[in-house]
Amino acid sequence: MQKVSVYIIAYNEAGKIAATINSVLWADEIILADSASTDGTDRIAADMGARVVQIPFEGFGHLRNRAIAACTHEWIVSIDTDEQCTPEVRDEIVALLAGSPAHDAYLVPRRNYFMGQWVTHSGWYPNFRQPQFFRKSAMKYVESPVHEGYELLTSKPVGRLQHAIWQVPFRNFEEVLKKANRYSTLGVLKIAGKRVSMGQALAHGLWSFIKHYIFKKGFLDGWPGFVIALGNFEGTFYRYAKRYEEQESWPLPTQAPLRRPGGSPSA
Repeated sequence: MQKVSVYIIAYNEAGKIAATINSVLWADEIILADSASTDGTDRIAADMGARVVQIPFEGFGHLRNRAIAACTHEWIVSIDTDEQCTPEVRDEIVALLAGSPAHDAYLVPRRNYFMGQWVTHSGWYPNFRQPQFFRKSAMKYVESPVHEGYELLTSKPVGRLQHAIWQVPFRNFEEVLKKANRYSTLGVLKIAGKRVSMGQALAHGLWSFIKHYIFKKGFLDGWPGFVIALGNFEGTFYRYAKRYEEQESWPLPTQAPLRRPGGSPSA
């Protein structure tokens, strides 16, 4: 059977990394692409048998390309710290590698768990990101700061696995807020130089909410669907609001030094 490398990108994910690594112990090599974690993520991964490679964060596209370069086997599985491989996906990949895979890159469905239930709408199921099972030479990532695309380097079309991995994107509401804040900041880089207004920020945010809650049927997921749509509103709204703040570069108010009336204070 052909050998396979797994790479995981991480920054301060001590609470998640063990479950992710446990789900890919069947691989021939596990690479943790760490960006100077301070909570012991790298130590946990190393203790579990992963090879830790330190990569300064310069955007997710750059990070993933560096992680691919660190892998030593021809076939690669990309899995994030909020994802876990399932026995069905493992068996499907092993079966493909025992023969001659028809494609050089495969999309992998993701099944999302949030607020105590499996989400079946909201654009979260079936949910895909870039190909997560591919030949090392078959693709590279566009070096965008966030929501990075990819470029195929093969003439074969992208395939699709039949079975789904798990994704637990948020353990609590604090993580929802943190992600909206972080991704909106990174997203400013994608609209750098573009003139925007607060009206545009609101319009883009509202459209993101409506798209997820109405058109992607998030309302059928109950409260999780509402929170997902609201989180997309916040991330989108603040991306444009932060760009507007950057564009306007508001000065802080200033005043002369204040001294005691009638002279200097007594010693």
